[in-house]
Amino acid sequence: MSVVITGVAGFIGCNLAAALLERGDEVVGFDNLSLGSRRNLERVLAQPRFSFHAVGLEDLDAYRGVLRAAHARSPIAEIWHLAASSDIPAGVADPRVDLRDTFMTTFNTLVLMQELGIGNLAFASSSAVYGDRGERSLTEDLGPLFPISNYGAMKLASEAAISAALESHLQRALVFRFPKVVGVPATHGVILDFVRKLKADPKTLRVLGDGTQQKGYLHVGDLLDAMLYIRQHAPEKLAYYNIGAGDEGVSVRHIAQTVVAAVAPRAAIAYGQGNKGWVGDVPRFSYSTAKLAKLGWAPALSSTEAVAKAVREIVRQESAA
Repeated sequence: MSVVITGVAGFIGCNLAAALLERGDEVVGFDNLSLGSRRNLERVLAQPRFSFHAVGLEDLDAYRGVLRAAHARSPIAEIWHLAASSDIPAGVADPRVDLRDTFMTTFNTLVLMQELGIGNLAFASSSAVYGDRGERSLTEDLGPLFPISNYGAMKLASEAAISAALESHLQRALVFRFPKVVGVPATHGVILDFVRKLKADPKTLRVLGDGTQQKGYLHVGDLLDAMLYIRQHAPEKLAYYNIGAGDEGVSVRHIAQTVVAAVAPRAAIAYGQGNKGWVGDVPRFSYSTAKLAKLGWAPALSSTEAVAKAVREIVRQESAA
């Protein structure tokens, strides 16, 4: 039996592949390499229980061909669907980006799971499905949901399609609502953006927004631990879980100061106006992880500790590049 990871060459996908291989799973990875890279897969490409296929999952026929072949070689027990566009501003500029890369990849995955009789799905959703609810606690049973980005809208539409598929052919679905996840190999995100800006201009770090944006951050190591814990312990057929550090998070101002201290201690920080970095950005939210805590899981690192660790890792990554 094997496990499929879509978006395997991305930040979370490559770390998940390594974790599943360490557990003894046979892993098949798909990625179109638009945001991820083969370099991210260096740890796993040479392993005999891992195979990789470059394919765009929005192309149903191409996706069907590689998935059917993989299923014939070793029956697929579950699919971890991580493939999506992670560029929220790009989806605001052109909503077809998220329709194609976030929703249609999910829709096609569900179509092919029905065709091939694959019953188990794990899906990477997002806190973006909640929209901007101010200080209201974001619990899994909150509704109705009003996302403010096309990315969040297509993640929410994907969740709905998964729910419907459980009535017809899926046996079990795990839906993970991610916070801001940090670590390496970093491919995007505020820490990487700040590190690269300071390397280009060590005198000034320019920040989008006034720096008061505050969110929870989780290190990728804790994220993987939480997903695998839910996989083993969640009792539901349709399991929705917020994953996070369970604290109030950290501000962009704090992240900027931490990166400056690590990269260019004499740099000035120039903040912008308003509490949003871009259209579709949720400036602040209260993300409840009480349901996951009740299941028995707790993170090793707080948001502050996760950011500090990720800054050290990303500085080393960019220094080696």
